[in-house]
Amino acid sequence: MNSAAHMSDLGRRVEARRTHLGLSREEVAARAGSAPGYIDLVEQQLPSPGIEFLVRLANALETTVQDLTGYTSDFSPGRGQAAYHARMDEIDEEECWQLLDDHGVGRVAVIGSDGPEIYPVNYQVVGRELLFMTAEDTPLGRAAAAGAVIAFEEDHADEAFSQGWSVLIVGPAREVADPATAQALRETAYSTPWAGEERATVVVLAPRRVTGRRIHAPGAPGTSSAPEL
Repeated sequence: MNSAAHMSDLGRRVEARRTHLGLSREEVAARAGSAPGYIDLVEQQLPSPGIEFLVRLANALETTVQDLTGYTSDFSPGRGQAAYHARMDEIDEEECWQLLDDHGVGRVAVIGSDGPEIYPVNYQVVGRELLFMTAEDTPLGRAAAAGAVIAFEEDHADEAFSQGWSVLIVGPAREVADPATAQALRETAYSTPWAGEERATVVVLAPRRVTGRRIHAPGAPGTSSAPEL
């Protein structure tokens, strides 16, 4: 297999989305009506397949052509108009954890000296707790040292259908002080922090409250075409 350095931006996004869904190239190919070898080519070498195939590939990966091609990568989510007859439902705790999956990027909210502060963070799910890595002298690091209650949020917006979901977790944060335990937790992390630098302080959020909400748009994938009366 070629290294990531030889992959196009499209190839990286296709591979990341396929991996997130837990699909093999063969499964994606079956969904897209293609040969597995062509999916391999798209991920590793081919910079720009035709638009007809891109549409099929986006459908196979349960996403949009815009997201696959990076067109929306610099846009804040939620720029589209609200869907007609949309509705919002509560998400139960079990599904909230399923949506968070194993790891990802979300936001933490802490109370700083001048009020609430919100920061993007890499997170890892460990059991039914969330793991973060930060620097000691950061708002998150100081909150964990004090055992303060913090909030964590992750969401997803489907721009094509004006629907999406959000998950909110609230609870006390704690710093993992034992060196051996902290090292073991670091080794479970999928990635080091995107922010780089020296961020070796391990912080764990123990949830007191796990809630979620989902916005449904009639006619979108996985929904009925008619609004509920």
